[in-house]
Amino acid sequence: MTASADPGRQGLMERLEAGPVLCAEGYLFELERRGYLQAGPFVPEVVLEHPEQVTAMHRDFVHAGSDVVEALTYYAHREKLRVVGKDDLLESINRQALTIARDVANEAGALLAGNVCNSNVYDPANPGTHTQTRGMFEEQVAWAAEEGVDFVIGETFRFAEEARIALDVIRRADLPAVITLAVGQTPKTREGWSLADACRRLADEGADVVGLNCIRGPATMLPLLPEVVAAVDVPVAALPVPYRTVPDQPTFQSLRDHDTAPVPNGRPFPTALDPFTCTRYEVAQFTVAAQAAGVRYFGLCCGAAPHHVRSMAEALGRTPQASRYSDDMSRHAFFGTAPGLATHNREYREQL
Repeated sequence: MTASADPGRQGLMERLEAGPVLCAEGYLFELERRGYLQAGPFVPEVVLEHPEQVTAMHRDFVHAGSDVVEALTYYAHREKLRVVGKDDLLESINRQALTIARDVANEAGALLAGNVCNSNVYDPANPGTHTQTRGMFEEQVAWAAEEGVDFVIGETFRFAEEARIALDVIRRADLPAVITLAVGQTPKTREGWSLADACRRLADEGADVVGLNCIRGPATMLPLLPEVVAAVDVPVAALPVPYRTVPDQPTFQSLRDHDTAPVPNGRPFPTALDPFTCTRYEVAQFTVAAQAAGVRYFGLCCGAAPHHVRSMAEALGRTPQASRYSDDMSRHAFFGTAPGLATHNREYREQL
């Protein structure tokens, strides 16, 4: 039994049998916006430097309706840390991230998830990188298992074969696996597999949940989901980025804004995406449509904030603690309709 295992507590699959599961992500972008993490490297040193901020972020997402506390170990792998010269922090970052997440999950009664992600070294033409990638996953999954996670998320894989390596490592650790692919401008994996074929293979090899995450916003991820749902007999996940991607700019890296001041590298990604941010109502609209398409595991990726998560939860028919503060414009001084509001202010509304 793992360190925090509770025989009486429902696991991932039991919760999915009871209804949709909501997993909040987006820590890297949100912590970067708050000034605790550097854009570009996106290495989560914040878990060591400002653990209180990570704890608060986890609590905010649970308060907003997340069923899962996902340890902030995205990009906390050997290759990313090597690039920024922080190899020596590898285990301490992973252990600390898992401990922070476990403490919040325990206090909230939420599921605890470990995380592995795209290695950035995997090359289909170089078998040596396959071994290297497997080794990176093995050490992160081993730490997650030791810390008592309920399941492990393997995410943002553009190569389906890399996702298969992650899945194999997670399964060998005897842990449930949620495996999601990231889709670029062409709706295929980098090997050229269809999304249906890639997800089918992952499901056949033991993934408990398969689907898509990151890169695409709601509008350009939604059309890809029915083929995945139709191809597999396991729950399907959808975790878009909350940005207004469009058919000719289907990813948040491909978005262009010609009406703003110059931005680094000539593109808004990743630090000038503000004009493209989805409203909470667009997120709710996506959630309803994705659920109708058969999605059962929901979330949002880079760029998500707690109000987006709350909107997703409410669209699933839930009332998380944060719903106490959901908008009620009927009581607004100028735009409201509630009895007792000053008439002269309500008449002034058209001039605002």
